[in-house]
This record gives sequence, C-alpha cells and structure tokens, in this order.
Amino acid sequence: MLKKTLIIVTLYAITLTTRAQTSFKSWAQTPPMGWNSWDCYGSTVTEAEVKANTDYMAANLRKEGWQYIVVDIRWFVENDKAGGYNQTDPRYVMDEYGRYLPYSGRFPSGFKALADYIHSKGLKFGIHIMRGIPVEAVKRKLPIKGTNGITADQIYTTDLQCKWLADNYTILTDKPGAQEYYNSILELYASWGVDFIKVDDLSRPYHKGEIDLLRRAIDRTGRPIVLSTSPGETPIKDAEHVKISANMWRMVDDVWDVWKDLVHLMNVAKGWYAYSAPGTWPDCDMIPLGRIAIRGERGKDRMTRLKKEEQISLMTFFTIFRSPLMFGGDMPSNDVFTLSLLKNKDILKMHREGTEVRQLFMENGKVAVTSRNSKTGERYLALFNIGDKEVATITVDLKEFGISSNYKVKELWTGENLKGSEAIFSKQIAPHASKIFSITK
Repeated sequence: MLKKTLIIVTLYAITLTTRAQTSFKSWAQTPPMGWNSWDCYGSTVTEAEVKANTDYMAANLRKEGWQYIVVDIRWFVENDKAGGYNQTDPRYVMDEYGRYLPYSGRFPSGFKALADYIHSKGLKFGIHIMRGIPVEAVKRKLPIKGTNGITADQIYTTDLQCKWLADNYTILTDKPGAQEYYNSILELYASWGVDFIKVDDLSRPYHKGEIDLLRRAIDRTGRPIVLSTSPGETPIKDAEHVKISANMWRMVDDVWDVWKDLVHLMNVAKGWYAYSAPGTWPDCDMIPLGRIAIRGERGKDRMTRLKKEEQISLMTFFTIFRSPLMFGGDMPSNDVFTLSLLKNKDILKMHREGTEVRQLFMENGKVAVTSRNSKTGERYLALFNIGDKEVATITVDLKEFGISSNYKVKELWTGENLKGSEAIFSKQIAPHASKIFSITK
C-alpha cells in the first residue's frame, strides 16, 4: 500500500511539474518588449520617472506591442547615489520576514499603487532583484514566512556570494526554509501586481538550484510572472535546463553604447539560435539607445554614442534574432530617429512572427542572418558589415530558400520596394552598417 501511495504521489508531482513548464511558456509566446530603468537611471530611479516612461510608452508604443515597465536594481536602498552602489553603509528597507520593500523616498505610493497605475495604462509592471537572501536578514536572524521557526541564518552560505554587489548571500537550496523564502518573496510580488521579474547574479555562474526554487515559487503564485535570468554569459551547457525554467536568459554581460559590444554579442549568439522558441528566449540585453546615463553606471548623461548606422545594426540584429526588447533610454527624451527605431511596423512584424532564425555565415567581417515569417512565408535576410574600414559586398544565394528568379524585395527600414531576377543576391554595406530585406516570390 505504501509503495502504491508513493507511486501516486510521484506521478502527481510529475504532472504538476509538466503543467507548470507548459503554462509558464504561454506567458511570452513572442519575445517580451518593454523599458528598463537601468541604462538611464541606474539604482536611483524614482516613481515620477517610472510614471513618465509609462505615460510615454502608453501613448507612443503600446499599440506596437511594447508593454513592460521594469524598475531595475536596488529599489529597496535608501542612500544609493548616481553612478554606482553604496556598499559601505547601505540602508535597506525590508519587512519582518527579511523581504525587501520599496524605499518610500523614491516610491512614495509603494509598488502596489505603481503597478495599478501601470496596469491602468494597459501595460505590465516588472522589478529587478538579486538572487539569494539579504545579508541584513541573516545578521538579524529574521524568521522566514511560512515556516515553523526557521530563520534566515539557517539557510545561507557565503560561498559564491555575488562578487560585485554584497547585498545578499547564496541560499542553501536543500535546506528547509529555502523554498519557503522564495515562496514568500514571490507571494509578496504577486500581491503587488508584478508581471515580470529580472533576477540578477543568476546566470554566471549558473545557479541551477536557485533557478529551480524561483520556478516553483512563481508557479505557486498562480500569477503569470515572466522570469528573466541575468546577467550572461549563461553557459550553453545549461541550455536545456534554462529553457524549461525561464522565459528569457542573458547571453552576455551588459551591452552598452560601444560597437564592440554588439560584435561580441553576435559571436556569442551563434550558439543560441537553436534555443529560441515561444515562451523561452535567449536575451541580447537592454537596448542602449536614446538618452542614457542620466544617473547611470557608465559615463555622463548623453544620447547614445552609437552612430545612426550602428543603432540600426543593433536593432536589426536584436529583432531578426528575436531577442526580448528592453529599451534602456529615457523614453520621454527620445528624438524622432530613436522613436522610429522602435515603431517600424515591418521590423516589429518580423520580430513577432519570424521563425527558423539562423545565421548563414559570419566571416571576414560579413554577417548574414535569416528567418521566415510563420504566417506569410516571406523570407527575411539581414546583412551586416561588422568590419571597421571598408565597404563590403555581401552575397547570398537565394536558391537556398527556393528562390531563383522573379521575386519581390522590400528594404524594411526604408520601405523601398524592389524587384529581383537573379538567384545571387548581393548588396554593398558600409562599415558598421546593415540592411534588412523581406523577399517574396
């Protein structure tokens, strides 16, 4: 009888796990699109600034599919300053269970009211957290909600503590109380109305145990909260695990407004094309365009340092690769050109409906990436010159796509319509520039 009971319990657990894995993938059938406060405001964004970006997105980008408003790091610290983290005497805001709370000096309404405001605009609310349990909770031996007397100091280790930010300790995932701690914070976030959670210091090194705790805690809430793991580089050897655990995961460390970051991203992405699928997306990181570093981590307040052709190349790669799109600039400061990069209907259609994404080649400074529209069948082709000095002639044989003659071509950024008659498709591309085409028979 006992053996039969154990079998039934095991089968039930497997069924629940399978349902959870299936359901969480339904929350991001297309790559999530939104705004994140990090590139422009670092760890000091305010409620007023979040609302200003919310209003802008609702008015200018919501109809194009942009929907997430994400408050990035350290919303629970009272005394961070522009340009970096206060690690000498940070003043944390947390409750009696060791759960961080938003600092009222920057978020006077609290996150429940902020989420309600964002939702009222037809958008979704996200937050950033660090993995692990707060050092302050361990020092104070705070109780873990949902347990019978287990305290924070009983479930932590100093091993693998984040090297660049010492707010939290690693959680011992096999200890009683470990799952309950993650359950407690996700329960709190769900009560606020959180729709998206970016969890930092999770992917490199890859913390499989804590990712599993997070997955179970999110599923337990019953709320469709998108899980984003950060930063990169997520190990390719863990691809099978991350795709059944997270909705999106970072491939690289932070991408900033320097050309070499995009080239590095393209190189790393070569291993990840096969893992893009509805509900689970390799993540290129935030989009460092528009006005950034207002109070950010790197450099002074500025419009992006990338030249216009480099900005187009970045957006071309992010969209044909079908990365999540998280804009990093202060949206109310957008100029006409920046806004045009976020609203192009043909580009966003490709990003939303593309399938079979793959790299054709990356050699001698020339890159070609292709995908196919899942609804219309049209072929997308992006050509990049990542070289620094010379105009490159980039050639693709369209016979590979079953196209040999008499086809239509549309250049997606310019809207120019052309006709083609030869299978050999060749274009001249300036250094750091790109072109992207829709090709139909």
